[in-house]
Amino acid sequence: MNITTAADATATLRPVWRDVLATSYRALTEVVEGIGDDQWQLPTSCSEWDVTQVIQHAVGDQLAYAEALGIGTGPAYNPFAPSGAIDGTAAELVRDAVEQTAIAWATVTDESETVPTPLPHGALPTPVAAVMCALDAAVHAWDIAIATGQPSPLNDELAGHLLTAARTANPAPGGGPEAEIVAPLRQWGVYAAIVDGEPGDTVVAELLRYLGRDPRA
Repeated sequence: MNITTAADATATLRPVWRDVLATSYRALTEVVEGIGDDQWQLPTSCSEWDVTQVIQHAVGDQLAYAEALGIGTGPAYNPFAPSGAIDGTAAELVRDAVEQTAIAWATVTDESETVPTPLPHGALPTPVAAVMCALDAAVHAWDIAIATGQPSPLNDELAGHLLTAARTANPAPGGGPEAEIVAPLRQWGVYAAIVDGEPGDTVVAELLRYLGRDPRA
């Protein structure tokens, strides 16, 4: 496992984190806009949730990041218990969430060394925190795209940045030895176990397997 030090991850992601966020938000927005009328209850890679529930979860996560950064009041529901029923349209729901969270990130200056997050880790180096937020949007965009027969919104460049953030070494929540950021989230069921790699895996495949997904889905 290629765990990255916080200093190295910060240096790598500092020049790109705003672009990574914008790309990930665009991916989520466009994939949701491409869902067909008969596809809202299709199963997804998130085994317990259908397409609508994944959208609700992704929206809730973004609003939680915005609240952590001082914008908005966060989701009005538990993102880990999505109802499967949306008031209005899903496209509007996603647009409103990513716009609010983008505004929140726009308040963060380049001089900000750390920012608070809704993750159990608390504050993280700003570029790492931003790309973890982007990871949530981009990977759920992939979940929805694959479930609804749309092209993957991920490419190797984006996936490489997301992997760098996910593998950043950080003290375990509540103290303890350093581990990659995703490790405690995996223990709590946010991500499934790593899926074994195969020869010739792309960076996208490596990311998906690391987050407990089968890239051949």
